[in-house]
Amino acid sequence: MTDGPSLARRLAAEFLGSAFLAAIVIGSGIAAQRLSPSDTGLELLENSAATAAGLFAVILMFGPVSGAHFNPVVSLADAALGGISWRHALAYLPAQVAGCVTGAVTANLMFARAAVSVSVKHRASGAHALSEVIATAGLLLVIFALTRSGRAATAPAAVGAYIGAAYWFTASTSFANPAITIGRMFSDSFAGIAPSSAPAFIAAQLGGGLAGVLLIRFLYPSPSPARAAGAVAPHEDDVPASVK
Repeated sequence: MTDGPSLARRLAAEFLGSAFLAAIVIGSGIAAQRLSPSDTGLELLENSAATAAGLFAVILMFGPVSGAHFNPVVSLADAALGGISWRHALAYLPAQVAGCVTGAVTANLMFARAAVSVSVKHRASGAHALSEVIATAGLLLVIFALTRSGRAATAPAAVGAYIGAAYWFTASTSFANPAITIGRMFSDSFAGIAPSSAPAFIAAQLGGGLAGVLLIRFLYPSPSPARAAGAVAPHEDDVPASVK
């Protein structure tokens, strides 16, 4: 077994994957607004379906290189649980944030909008914060329940399905990701979030991440011998590409 992809390759994968994720979330939100004006339920259905399917595909795309985190909370949790080094986890964070901001700007441009349009959509409330705690803790449980029990190959589909469902069962529509929260500030669209609301979301996500790690340590105290490296998807050095 080799040492795996270089850090430069991993950072490139995290940047590109985060950019695709933000473009999918924001672009589908803009498209939903245009296709179904004044029908919030249908807009949410279109946005959530595109996000769930797109996330599945993007994890498959970049999982073999970086583990397909695209989320600072996932990277920090993976380091806390011994999946990757703290050096790599901390290096991932700026790549993820930069990727999400790039994806937001790209989504705006693809729909002939201003490259940057700061969102005025206020979301901060107690219900939103509670939703983000639960959504983030649940996301970590989905990921690490599978990777720590030797079922990492099923994680791309499971993560996409969970996020698609969490759009509907949480009041916040399940951001569950500080990097995407920052990226979504830069698009005044259906998927946007006002900068004044972002700190509460990020604090709730970090709290949900801590709760998720504690639950994982209790429920899955040690990884299965069959566990593949990487938080969301196995790296190319650990399992054949055909199972991803």
